[in-house]
Order: sequence, then C-alpha cells, then structure tokens
Amino acid sequence: MAISLQKGGNVNLSKEAPGLTKLLVGLGWDARSTDGAAFDLDGAIFLLDAAGKVRSDADFVFYNNLKSVDGAVVHSGDNTTGAGEGDDETINFDLSKVAADVEKIAICVTIHDAEARKQNFGMVSKAYVRTVNAGDSKEIARYDLSEDGSTESAMIFGEVYRAGADWKFKAIGQGFKGGLGPLAKNFGVNV
Repeated sequence: MAISLQKGGNVNLSKEAPGLTKLLVGLGWDARSTDGAAFDLDGAIFLLDAAGKVRSDADFVFYNNLKSVDGAVVHSGDNTTGAGEGDDETINFDLSKVAADVEKIAICVTIHDAEARKQNFGMVSKAYVRTVNAGDSKEIARYDLSEDGSTESAMIFGEVYRAGADWKFKAIGQGFKGGLGPLAKNFGVNV
C-alpha cells in the first residue's frame, strides 16, 4: 500500500522499493467548473545541483523539451484538458542515469496562460503527485495537495532527491505567483 504524505513529509524510495532504478511520477488534477476559459495545466521538471539551480537550460524538462540530455528524465507530453481519471501527465525517471552532480529533481505544475485567463490553483481540485516503481507498477508514495493555492499559478508539487546512496521523495506544495516565469527563475532558468 502506498504511503500517503502530508506537506513536508518524505519517504525513502530506495528502502520502500529496494533496487529501484525506474521511477514513474504521475501528476493529476481536476479543474473546477467555471464559465471562463478552459484550464491547461503543465507538468515541468527541473534537475538541480547542490545550490538548487539547473546546470543549464537543458535541465528544464517540459512539453517543449520532453527529454533530459542524459535521458534520465522523459516527460510523456502535454495533456491540455486534464479530463478523465488517473494521471493527467507522467514523467519517467531512470535514476541510474541521473548525473552525479544533480542533487534533486523538482516536480512542478503550472497553469498555462493563467494571468490572461484569470486562473489559479484555487480553481483546481484533486491535485496530486504520486511515485510508482516502474519495475512492478506499485505505487510507493502519494501526496494529495489539499491546500488552497488561491492566488498561485505555479506550484512545486514535490521533489525526488539524493540522500547518500538512497533516493527520497518529499511532498512540497509550494506555490508561486506569476506562473512559470517566477518558478523557472527560482531554479535559474529564464523563460
């Protein structure tokens, strides 16, 4: 049974799934009914060094850059509606390929064109991030974002990070006003 995390909680992925090398991260959400424009949420991954910054813009994986240079992170592509059950977007990690100088991998979601559409995470429900052992398809941990991000249009859902020889996952739930720009800038990417 998967471990349910609260904001700030973490789990040792390596201990929960011994021998783990292939990890699937699933992102899901439902847009609340509104009379306005349709929602388009986008998953984004930032591979970060010890200083919490990308080594280059190539460490930003999203719908226009689906694969990290080393092949360690592969994004499934953009789901523009979030319709249906289950994961809306998935990202596959090959932890054995992650460069030694990458300390953590931030798992983020932004609302596309949020300011023009007057949208924010307060209008999104049932948002979650989950980690799955891709080797046996067993869910390891899940974080359901219950906080009301009423003014934020970008969020760090969680992060996968190194702890010695182990890999861990931490539930973050940190919002950013202004969308992708301020979020990316936080990690050293100008968009």
